[in-house]
Amino acid sequence: MKRRDFVAGAALAAGARLMARPADVAASDRIRVAVIGMGIRGRQHMQLLTKIPGVEVAAFCDPDETRLQEKCKEFEQITGKKPRLEQDLRRVLDDHGIDAVTIATCNHWHALATIWACQAGKHVYVEKPVCHDLFEGSQMVAASRRYNKLVQGGTQRRSSGYVQRAIQALHGGVIGDVYMARCIHYQRRDALPFRTAEDPPSTLDWNLWVGPGPMRSFNRNLVHYNWHWFWDYGSGELGNNGIHYIDIARWGLNRRLPSYISSNGGRFGYRDQAETPNTQLTTYRFEDGTELIAEIRGRFTNAEGDVTSGLMFYGSKGYMISDHKNDGHFYVYLDGKSTPELDLGTVSGLDPTVDDEVYHFQNFFDAVRANKREMLAAEIEQTFLSSAYCLLGNISYRTRKELHFDPQSRRFTNDSEANEFVKARYRAPFVVPDAV
Repeated sequence: MKRRDFVAGAALAAGARLMARPADVAASDRIRVAVIGMGIRGRQHMQLLTKIPGVEVAAFCDPDETRLQEKCKEFEQITGKKPRLEQDLRRVLDDHGIDAVTIATCNHWHALATIWACQAGKHVYVEKPVCHDLFEGSQMVAASRRYNKLVQGGTQRRSSGYVQRAIQALHGGVIGDVYMARCIHYQRRDALPFRTAEDPPSTLDWNLWVGPGPMRSFNRNLVHYNWHWFWDYGSGELGNNGIHYIDIARWGLNRRLPSYISSNGGRFGYRDQAETPNTQLTTYRFEDGTELIAEIRGRFTNAEGDVTSGLMFYGSKGYMISDHKNDGHFYVYLDGKSTPELDLGTVSGLDPTVDDEVYHFQNFFDAVRANKREMLAAEIEQTFLSSAYCLLGNISYRTRKELHFDPQSRRFTNDSEANEFVKARYRAPFVVPDAV
């Protein structure tokens, strides 16, 4: 098959898959959903769900009563309907009338909320990174299987037509044997002020917010966004944005877990209260020598070949690049040429006015209605594996060591200190169970 014919065929196939949307959904197929976590991302969930046919947003949940009321008012203005409001997600999961939940909490809540939801008979859409340690990620997969519930991860680029065509082309050999993938995300992050402990607002249930994480005094640097930069609750920029690119790089390389990890960096350019690095370079290596390299830069920096947030694949015949902040297309350069031979975004079966995230949510609900796990674009096992890369990189960074990892046992073979990070010490009663 000629290369141009292959690319066109892959594009049309991807477009046909994504554009098969029901115009109307029967009342019997209606799916009642609760949104758990009403911050920036939860608000986006709320807005996206109003665009999906046959989905009824029945409840909002957040330990902060103020946020609940704010989002409820906004939702009423959009839809004319008022959802049920709960601070404790356990009350939401007790509601047998709710079929599915979307989870947009802090990272340290993702796994337990997902496991509890599966146990309560709910399907789950959970944001990335889907877990905060390796153990709980494995338990999420186990819970999905045991209770036969579909769980989709929030790596929405898997529902992008651009990405699907690029992966098909890579696996079809468009640049030959791929030996390296690079992911970069350059986004300036400014310093956090030094804040002292204080009593939490009366509208915030601090015990619920902390949940399975270690109890710390309330600090306004944690609530509500900057928890990303504290190890107890977040995963740094590698887990915040880096995972989107790592997920696609891993897919393109067609790999599961690496055997070698080395991560270096720091919090450069200022001194502040945050803990995670603002600059980090992580190398993952597989047994055959293939590498995946992920880099984040949070200070002033140049672009890399005009790419500031994107992917690069290198093969025996050429290379492929994509810049997310440009147009999302993937370009193929062959035989050392300086101009692209192929633009994998020029043939599209997708509606360009529809956001990839709408397709990703629609994919989840299509799969739920069909009860077919194989339909999911970002099934929980795949999103767990990609999340694991972020965890492994952060463990190497925190221990300041090059680490050797056994993908089968999911343990480090050369460092007992690193193995202490594999499973957290959860705070009762918010404990990720050993048996789901």
